[in-house]
Amino acid sequence: MRISLLDRTRTRLGESDADAVTGTVERAVRAERLGLHRFWVAEHHSVPGIASAAPTVLLAAIGARTRTIRLGTGGIMLPNHTPLVAAEQVRLLEALHPGRIDVGIGASLAFTSAIRRALGRTTLDPEEHARAVEELRSYLHGGPDDAVVARPHVAPPPLFLLAIKNGLELAARLGLPAVIGGPLLRDTDATSAYVRDFRPSPAVPEPYLVASVDVAVAGSEERARDLLLPEIWALASSRETGGFTALRPLDDVRRLLDTASPKVRAAVDRGYGGVIAGTAEQVAAELAALTARTGAAEVLATTSTYDRHELAEADEALAALGR
Repeated sequence: MRISLLDRTRTRLGESDADAVTGTVERAVRAERLGLHRFWVAEHHSVPGIASAAPTVLLAAIGARTRTIRLGTGGIMLPNHTPLVAAEQVRLLEALHPGRIDVGIGASLAFTSAIRRALGRTTLDPEEHARAVEELRSYLHGGPDDAVVARPHVAPPPLFLLAIKNGLELAARLGLPAVIGGPLLRDTDATSAYVRDFRPSPAVPEPYLVASVDVAVAGSEERARDLLLPEIWALASSRETGGFTALRPLDDVRRLLDTASPKVRAAVDRGYGGVIAGTAEQVAAELAALTARTGAAEVLATTSTYDRHELAEADEALAALGR
């Protein structure tokens, strides 16, 4: 089983945003040492709990500190960029770190209406997005005689589609690998349709799925669930406050949870329903079941917790499952 990491550059209470960025770079260095397959970073704009909005810039720094691990955008939110500019940025990354760059493309709009207006995109047309993905791919694979050429001229890095809503259908139609998460991890009809309807492309002759899920490995199931609570709390409370905030220490979260509204407490309970947490044996069994159910060839773990030392231990335990 291939195991990879997606790091969202989460901020921590009491730390600066610069600390969060440094933490992501150091985590990538550790991921390479542990033998993990890929290390991806994300794009989120004007979110208090996330310090990086520019995955291609961050990957340039990570690439300078690593040598072998694959690096990817998880993803570039294409509605915020022109396909040509996105292609130029990832081609430059490929020139800097040849043979190691993955291009994950998403379609999510920003967290709030104000941010969406600031980015100049308040709605998303699915067919317009499909055309943008095809245009981006044409720039990545284009030749020097094309009317518009994305430079530098390098071998095209692989393109992945982050599948939300109709994303799996689009990935099958365009012949692209897909990253699935959330409800799609349980939607066997959708994943089966992707495999059935997949149209081979020159770069991708067969369907390929990556399962993205929150994972924590610890000495006990209870401790593993505790590791994920700060992230689950941040998401659950954001539905009431409207703000996705920095990760808090576990004891703080427990105190807040004691006085939280029934709505937030229910959201925390639901949050645990979408994660994999336990001992190494428990997580190995759940990941095996997940990949068997979805047909995914790879797990992209989105583990996140307040304590960086405990995060490092969880990464090490997770990496051991893939060896």
